[in-house]
Amino acid sequence: MTAKERAENLVNEYYSYLKANLMNDEEAREDAKVCALILVDNIIKELLNDKDFYFKTRVHYYQAVKQEIKNK
Repeated sequence: MTAKERAENLVNEYYSYLKANLMNDEEAREDAKVCALILVDNIIKELLNDKDFYFKTRVHYYQAVKQEIKNK
């Protein structure tokens, strides 16, 4: 999955949840972005704490996902 596709997936999952809780479209979209960014930041922190080189290289992918979320 590309960073752009992952970003869209994360935001859409949160958006669906927030929209179901009767938030208006714009409020739900912005809150979904905040939730997705929190998740991605936590993933990046976990990856940076890992000693394995493979996991550290995944940081670049999630930084790209984070940028795509911000671009939405």
